[in-house]
Amino acid sequence: MKKPIRLAERTGPHTYEDFCWMIREDQKADLINGVIYMASPENTDANELFGWLFTVMNLFVRRNKLGQIYGSRVALRLADKHGPEPDLAFVRTENLERVARGGIEGPADLAVEIVSPDSVERDYYLKRELYEEYGIPEYWIIDEMDLSVTQLRLKQRKYREVRPQKGEIHSQILTGFWLRPEWLWQAPRPDEIETLETILANKPRR
Repeated sequence: MKKPIRLAERTGPHTYEDFCWMIREDQKADLINGVIYMASPENTDANELFGWLFTVMNLFVRRNKLGQIYGSRVALRLADKHGPEPDLAFVRTENLERVARGGIEGPADLAVEIVSPDSVERDYYLKRELYEEYGIPEYWIIDEMDLSVTQLRLKQRKYREVRPQKGEIHSQILTGFWLRPEWLWQAPRPDEIETLETILANKPRR
């Protein structure tokens, strides 16, 4: 049985091995600079948003045989003191050798974070700096509180924000994948299969 983590133990410094040993598989947490950040219980809106986006992206990736999408609680081992768990992580087919049973050994090709009240600083600052440093080519920050999507791409080893074009966000990493941010906030959200068909029917903009 894994040792329960107490508040005093979160401050560290902890290693990636500590992190894997201390955090249960049903807990979501991040290891950043040797500090373990525990996630608060997820609200139903965030959970439904995660489920919708995971389904659409996973169907797109499988349809086009691009690689693999992983959900939350899969850690990226970026260094001995860094093990963030993106809400969504995409790994290209050519990089699937990084995937191990215990997590992903190295960076993902695309990371997506869904912001919660307790993760604002981590998602907008700590993880942005970390993902930039370790060369994750594309990073999306989805903020259901502000109803916004921030899309960042690496350019000369620095993240640059990419603005929507005609109300659409297009990924360079998931070739051909795009979405309209308003889909994320609709109630109810568009049907996942119909959304996939809409995405597939449109050629990506250059």
